[in-house]
Amino acid sequence: MSTIYEFNAERMDGTQQAFIDYKGKVLLIVNTASKCGFTPQFADLEALYQEYKTQGLVIVGFPCNQFGGQDPGTNDEIGAFCQKNYGVTFPMMAKVEVNGRDAHPIFDWLKQQKGGVLTDGIKWNFTKFLVDSEGRVIERYAPTTKPKAIAADIEQAINNTKQ
Repeated sequence: MSTIYEFNAERMDGTQQAFIDYKGKVLLIVNTASKCGFTPQFADLEALYQEYKTQGLVIVGFPCNQFGGQDPGTNDEIGAFCQKNYGVTFPMMAKVEVNGRDAHPIFDWLKQQKGGVLTDGIKWNFTKFLVDSEGRVIERYAPTTKPKAIAADIEQAINNTKQ
């Protein structure tokens, strides 16, 4: 697969999301968890989304329970938690695995495009991938990278779209 547009994912409501629908948008793909020390990043991710969505940013959250069992709820429970506690309005997909045999294909592809330090595997919740408006991964960020620290890269990707 050469771009993210070749993938689909299930939304929390059970409908399918074709990533080709995001063509021309800058994407920030994040594996999330509701009971993690990094969970407060939802607030900063939502702030980024509100600031840049009219300029072409879409943040896409993928809940994952692979790290310390920190997202054990159902899709409905996770969605309600994100909305109630952090006001999340960006698209949230159904819960997935990001590593191993049952990893969602989009995460296998993301890891192939931008490997990590020491290993390509996702190391923890809130690993982030920035995808340009042509569907190519341009950067990978560690869970410890605060969403606000990504703003300049998002702005650059949006500006590159306009050229």
